[in-house]
Amino acid sequence: MKNKTNYLVFGLLLTSLLISAQEKQTEKAKEAFEDLAYAPAIEKYETLVEKGYTAKQIYENLGDANYQNAKYSEAATWYSKLFRDGGADVNPDYMYKYAQSLKSTQEYQAADIWMEKFRAAKGGDVRATKIADNSNYLEKIEKQSNRYEIKNLGINSTASDFAPAYKGEQLVFSTARDSGNLARYIHEWNNQPFLNLYSASPVSDDFANAVRLDRSANKKTHESSAVFTKDGATVYFTRNNSKNGNFSRDDEGVSRLKIYRAKVENDIWSYITELPFNSDDYSCAHPTLSPDEGKLYFASDMPGSVGNSDIFVVNLNSDGSIGAPVNLGNVINTEARETFPYVTTKNVLYFASDGHPGLGGLDVFATAIEDMGNLNIVNVGKPVNGTQDDFSFIINEETKKGFFASNRDGGQGSDDIYSLIENKEIDLTCSTVVDGIVKDKETNEPLAGAKITIFNSTDEIVAETNSGDDGTFTLDGDCRDVDYKIIASKEDYNDVDKMFAVVRANDTEGIELKLEKTIKRATVGSDLVKYLNLEPVYFDLDKAEIRPDASVTILKVLEYMKAFPDMKVQVQSHTDVKAGKLYNMKLSQKRAENTVAYLVANGIDTSRISGEGFGKTKLTNECSTRESCPDEKHQENRRSEFIVVE
Repeated sequence: MKNKTNYLVFGLLLTSLLISAQEKQTEKAKEAFEDLAYAPAIEKYETLVEKGYTAKQIYENLGDANYQNAKYSEAATWYSKLFRDGGADVNPDYMYKYAQSLKSTQEYQAADIWMEKFRAAKGGDVRATKIADNSNYLEKIEKQSNRYEIKNLGINSTASDFAPAYKGEQLVFSTARDSGNLARYIHEWNNQPFLNLYSASPVSDDFANAVRLDRSANKKTHESSAVFTKDGATVYFTRNNSKNGNFSRDDEGVSRLKIYRAKVENDIWSYITELPFNSDDYSCAHPTLSPDEGKLYFASDMPGSVGNSDIFVVNLNSDGSIGAPVNLGNVINTEARETFPYVTTKNVLYFASDGHPGLGGLDVFATAIEDMGNLNIVNVGKPVNGTQDDFSFIINEETKKGFFASNRDGGQGSDDIYSLIENKEIDLTCSTVVDGIVKDKETNEPLAGAKITIFNSTDEIVAETNSGDDGTFTLDGDCRDVDYKIIASKEDYNDVDKMFAVVRANDTEGIELKLEKTIKRATVGSDLVKYLNLEPVYFDLDKAEIRPDASVTILKVLEYMKAFPDMKVQVQSHTDVKAGKLYNMKLSQKRAENTVAYLVANGIDTSRISGEGFGKTKLTNECSTRESCPDEKHQENRRSEFIVVE
């Protein structure tokens, strides 16, 4: 019995030690992951898996670590295991990242299935609405494709080269070649100093003589993503939070990214200062200038961001001060990554994103930002975009030449810089299709030749067309998320209008506009009140004055008579039975005279209007005695009629 007890104790102790060892290994892997040291985290987690350890968090972190390092095929493998073994409580965001990873392996059909699952699980997400609105995204991307010629530059190294920038004829870029450290930098850089800024000179259709910028620019920190003013005298650039040229970390051990400004003279950088919106609690990176250099655009995960990183803008005031950051909004920004903005001389914003529908990883997108209320986000297509990360796009709109970076297969290193030539300008116009049909209201038959006009919320004409032989129409509308008014008009018909709204640049289909024929001349003997379907002209008990509600009807009769200048009308006025015959006859005559006077006072010639009182001789109901009806029924007899006599 004693031996059995010893074996049991030993077994429990061994099990406890194994569990403790697993917990320590898991904790070390988690620490590496949370320190953004993704490569070591992947190695540690994979070791755990090889030993047979499985856990939801292991698969989540393995997937994310590979995703952040742009190893999308590996990320897809771990996300697949996560959904297979992780249970029903997996965060829907992993569905999105799984779909994105599948795109990078060109498994678009499977990716679309998981995107649809993500949309169903998280319908309010900006990315979900973009999925719903762009089910044919691959077709749209194909239409924008094949506009560029691209070439891998000779200045690339076996390390990471990216973030090209213009400085006169020089090309300034960021590189990891000094240390060979290939850690990713897009959002979560690791804490090792390795990125420096280099410049290269143009040689024929390539660049050569890549040299490291002066040490006044490159410190013992990451330096990246520079943008120079047109005169080359000022530069804005990205650097890790630093103190005395060395890394400065926050309480979590992370050195945040910050944007700095410096003066440049003879390639020496001086007066280096960080911009006031930087913080030790979040990152700001990848600055670019507006054409007039009065605004600075950048990427950040500061409070108020929609997603992992958003694009913001600040004003650069003439006195040297800098305004407050403004988020560009959720037409551009999503819950994923929007980064590496670049603004051209024509106010076209290029940026990288994995939140808009793309081919996999980060894709390059463009939108005209001259009118922020009418944005159209366009994927620039192949060959700039592919299944991996494509980013840091810049272009000279005059020469049609530019550059971008990509980690696609066939390059020289982790990320390479490619030159590009734009052979066909990108189409950034935004329009929505508005279609419908015009019909005759009475017959329901289609009406050809009706004029169709769309007005925006400020009554400006957006588009015009005419209905075809079958009554249908199609025109291009606006993309703004506002209400619009569409008006149909045709000779011999009254105009008709209808309101409709554009939401997220979706088309508006099936608008039906029914036109009613212009009112024809009433026949002799018609009562215009009934003919025009107007409210009756009533009088108060024992009164002959025109009531306010009656004046509305009388004025409509007046307008109708003006449409037919030769028409003559007799006002026939009546009373109820509550008084004697003579009294009622006089009262009804007074009512007729007052009604005629009202029309004459408002422009009807006396030759066209006459009046006669009929007392209680023409009742409209059964109220023949005072007691036979309540007062509201007697009211129906206290009236004026407008009878066409010629």
